[in-house]
Amino acid sequence: MTTEAAGSTSPDIDAIVARLASGEHTWSRLSLIERRDLLLRISTAATDNARKWVRIASRIKQLDSASPLVGEEWISGPYALIGYAQALQETLQRLAEGAEVLAGYRVGPAPGGRLTVQVLPHHTFDKLLLNGYHAEIWTTPGVTGSELRVGAGLGQRVPERTNGVALVLGAGNIFSIPPLDLLHQLYAQNRTAVLKLNPVTDPLADVFRAIFAPMIELNLVEIVSGDTEVGAALANHPGISAVHMTGSESTHDAVVWGAGRAAAAKASGTPRLAKPMTSELGGVCPVIIVPGKWSKTDLRYQAEHVATQRLHNSGSNCVAGQIVILSSDWAQKGDFLGALRQALADAPARPVWYPGCAARVQSARSLHPAAEHIGGTPERTLLTGLDLTDVNESAFTTEYFGPVLGVAELPGSGAEFLDAAIEAANDRLRGTLGANLIVHPKTIKELGGRLRAAIADLRYGTVGINAWTGVGYLNPRATWGAFPGHTLEDVQSGIGVVHNALLLDNTERTVVTGPFRPSPRSLVHGEMSISPKPPWFVSNETAGRTGRLLTSFVARPRWRALPAIFASALRG
Repeated sequence: MTTEAAGSTSPDIDAIVARLASGEHTWSRLSLIERRDLLLRISTAATDNARKWVRIASRIKQLDSASPLVGEEWISGPYALIGYAQALQETLQRLAEGAEVLAGYRVGPAPGGRLTVQVLPHHTFDKLLLNGYHAEIWTTPGVTGSELRVGAGLGQRVPERTNGVALVLGAGNIFSIPPLDLLHQLYAQNRTAVLKLNPVTDPLADVFRAIFAPMIELNLVEIVSGDTEVGAALANHPGISAVHMTGSESTHDAVVWGAGRAAAAKASGTPRLAKPMTSELGGVCPVIIVPGKWSKTDLRYQAEHVATQRLHNSGSNCVAGQIVILSSDWAQKGDFLGALRQALADAPARPVWYPGCAARVQSARSLHPAAEHIGGTPERTLLTGLDLTDVNESAFTTEYFGPVLGVAELPGSGAEFLDAAIEAANDRLRGTLGANLIVHPKTIKELGGRLRAAIADLRYGTVGINAWTGVGYLNPRATWGAFPGHTLEDVQSGIGVVHNALLLDNTERTVVTGPFRPSPRSLVHGEMSISPKPPWFVSNETAGRTGRLLTSFVARPRWRALPAIFASALRG
């Protein structure tokens, strides 16, 4: 796969592209059942390599092997990949049998002439393990039920009609992203693909190659390491027909428009990369706290929820909550901020491991002299008093990609506040990847249909109601990506979607909902949910064990495995 050049090992780009071009012919001749079988082999290989994957991932992120935080690496690593492979093979099985992909899925209406497809819960085990959580995909306005069903399957509807060779520029923060993006190119786009790893993930290269060995053997997939010059050479190679990346907006612009010349190239309308480009690029994600009457326990729990949205993966998540929007008129605003400071301080200490994070934190602090250092690690920072009318406020346009959380306030209550907060989130914050709303059940009842209309008004690719949008990332059948409408010139959170194991066309967003309280308090207060504190909470003390058990379960669902999962989850 590699040749020596200029005293260093670098991939032979021409040979790689030639092998994948040959593999495209193989891919075009594989039946849907053969393609499904490859997914099952990928799932098995991921299961076999899961412990090694998590061990290496923990070392990259400087986590003690005994830390509950290792649960993040199980759940956002092999768990996510195995679950996606299993969900996608179900779709391939239906297509192979000539069955309707959406048979058995609940399809309903949403505001604005949209349709919804419920993707969580999908089966009985979902109802038990994620009890009280729901997710639905929303289509773009005007799509009919017939169009939705006919379009399901994307590139697998005519599998022999392949679309060339793709380059996937892999993410370096969440380690299931590169293999998930790779599978999406193969199955949704019907292309063979080369994955260029982010240097951060180079230690996982052998694990990924072991997992994808069944596809590598057929020249369907290549996995390479290298610097930015390798990525640029691949992107601009004439044998590469499309590029997909996960990363930052600035990296996207360097790939498309050219490093150091993006502004001039945009002005002339001449991108350096003249081929299809899709992307997932993060952004500044809001957490809207709708005022209501909360108990002290509610305040503490939801403060932990917000802290998790910022501190998971040490803040290096594309969908990390960055700006909390509160009502200045909320009687409990001060109590919530006190609980939030405590939750940030009490969260487990951890290093800021992602390259450049410390510098980004220092930049945020230098621009905000009143920034508060909140325990845990030297970089953990709270910015209060941010003004949503200030057009020069950098916290609204800069993705910190680290443990920096901002707080802004707006007046009002109920629907008045909600409307103002949504307008601010849409118009003032850079990006459209994910938006979070936290709403007391009583307030949800008071808002009635206005809440669903508010969801429709939010221009975000994933919306979470009392559930972090990261839950949408973990659901294999949900879509993941920016809200439609971005362009290469103003890409913000990216173009296109990934995941989407049902292979649906004309999708607009995923909406995730969860319980306001964990069990047993949820049951005491009339919420029909038995889910305890989620394992993705940074304060969950058994997340490591629970994540490992869930990964084993998603690979081989079985009733007898449930008691151990429940016991671990309840102790969390």
